[in-house]
Amino acid sequence: MSATRLPGTPRLLRALNDRAALELLLEQGPLTRARLGELTGLSKVTASQLVERLEERGLVARVGEQAGGRGPNAQLYAVRPGSAYVVGVDVGAERVVAACADITGAVVSRVEQSTRDTDDPVGVVHNAVVQAASGAGAELSSVRRVVLGTPGLVDPASGDITFAFNLPRWHRGLLAALREDLATPVVFENDVNLAAVAEAQSGAARENRDFVLVWVGAGVGLAIMLGGRLHHGSSGAAGEIGYLPVPGVPIPRDVSRRAKPAFQQLAGADAVLAVAREHGLSADSAADAVRAAIAAGTAGGLLLDELARRLALGVASTCVVLDPPLVVLAGEVGQAGGAALAERVQHEVAAITLVRPRVVPTGLTEEPILHGALRTALDAVRDEVFGSTVG
Repeated sequence: MSATRLPGTPRLLRALNDRAALELLLEQGPLTRARLGELTGLSKVTASQLVERLEERGLVARVGEQAGGRGPNAQLYAVRPGSAYVVGVDVGAERVVAACADITGAVVSRVEQSTRDTDDPVGVVHNAVVQAASGAGAELSSVRRVVLGTPGLVDPASGDITFAFNLPRWHRGLLAALREDLATPVVFENDVNLAAVAEAQSGAARENRDFVLVWVGAGVGLAIMLGGRLHHGSSGAAGEIGYLPVPGVPIPRDVSRRAKPAFQQLAGADAVLAVAREHGLSADSAADAVRAAIAAGTAGGLLLDELARRLALGVASTCVVLDPPLVVLAGEVGQAGGAALAERVQHEVAAITLVRPRVVPTGLTEEPILHGALRTALDAVRDEVFGSTVG
């Protein structure tokens, strides 16, 4: 009885080999056909056919030669940067920052715009995306995906914004308007979630598939990474830790009235400044107050102890449910606090719960939300482009 051959198997194998070769070129830089064959386990003939196929599709290009022994030099090939572009956007209450990266992940342009003098979110994003693409020398049609990091809730079903406390002009229907305006795929993602994506890629959570990131800034937020994937919850509200009911502060009963939620009252930037004043420290921002406390040595320790006790209520509440091995403190305050604050939070969580997660400061110092948006866009576009190389 003869074995049954699955239809389309050769096509699938070619697609898998092409994807593997493209990933190797991204990771290791220019390679020869022979070296690609060695790394993928393909014969010289099959590797040559693979490179020709990718070259025909505009995904790889010859970038030089490798001198060898006798005979002609071997051609070196690399992923063609301009085969696709992505744009990441960090949307804040007062400014929008956009960056354009090519398919290799190289960031080739960055623009920043104020949002104070406009009530047109579509226009703001349009201008930022167009300028970022133009600065990269890319046609807008070659931008395969735009990912916007925004505060608030993103509906997992529709992808639209459902609630953004400090962006009142951002509303349902905005996603469709942006997609129509830009004529390219546009995706919204919560800003703290994107910071966690960046942290997993190149920050303190590298090689950690399970962790939580606590963002402490003007507000307080949380991102949950389980099995290497973000957990959004059924309504997109997973991680809205600012609304955690905690003792010691009033608990608003109608969040739609823009009342400040309980845990944010206890641990947000305004609370940090208030605690600093109680300890005789005057500062222009919560991050400056924390840095001043660290610089003060023993005298500033009481402020850090109090802040750690407050943060530990939110961290402990999260960790007794999820039991993650790692907690990353990020945001302006988390970054300013560094190891001094993280170690105190770790000690306090262990003192009041049965779980003992490692608590560390963020490993990123510049624009984690923007870099998380670019990484999210790149992952999706590479899946599209590299996963469909065989016609």
